[in-house]
Amino acid sequence: MTLGASLLRLTFKQIPLSIAMIGAFVSPGIAEVLEITSFGHSSFLIKGGGHSVLLNPFKAVGCAKGLREPKVRADIILASSELADEGYWKRKGVFFVKPGSYRFRGLNLEGFSTSHDRMGGRRFGQGTFWQWTQSGVNFAHLGGIAGPLDDQHKVFLGRPDILFIAVGGGSKVYNAIEAAQVIKELNPKIVVPVQYLRGKAPKSCDLSGIQPFLDATQGIESKKVGKMFKVPSRLPEKTIINLMR
Repeated sequence: MTLGASLLRLTFKQIPLSIAMIGAFVSPGIAEVLEITSFGHSSFLIKGGGHSVLLNPFKAVGCAKGLREPKVRADIILASSELADEGYWKRKGVFFVKPGSYRFRGLNLEGFSTSHDRMGGRRFGQGTFWQWTQSGVNFAHLGGIAGPLDDQHKVFLGRPDILFIAVGGGSKVYNAIEAAQVIKELNPKIVVPVQYLRGKAPKSCDLSGIQPFLDATQGIESKKVGKMFKVPSRLPEKTIINLMR
């Protein structure tokens, strides 16, 4: 054995096993920062893991009146329906709104269908809710639906790391009590409530504010995180509610 080989062998012997094996167990995707930006109503931009996903882009009408429409670039756009306040998109990016299984640039997207109202879809038709994993984080977006989740839906969703869920009630989305029940069943790590009223109600908007939801989830910690937050590398084991602007 040469002198160089002997020194190399000695060096590796001196490295603790836990350090030598780091490269085998740390996922580059999970280590990358995920950034979530809110545009209000039920629209968000999630960037990280080599992807940018835009949720529910809207036209500033109905309950979204007065909000600034999202004018951003995104690789993927996921929408609950093609209604103007949750599925309006006329720019670049691949637009998904129909339920189904999709794969785009290595990202697996699952869209599921349920009622957009409490009348079996007879009034507002069906809405699509979404599940996908981005940079190692399991997301679920349950905006734009009022119908129940069946057992198969719950199995597919599993325990979301981050759950976006409508809470404002009215005729088209979950109310506070319904949303609280879904949270109890899915036990997500981080909840981001969406589609609730902030300030004075625009004309013909039947959403309620956030307080009924906070009352219905009194046992869950909630905190204000502003317009943007970065997903922590260590997610909480106990559910927490992040209130975004």
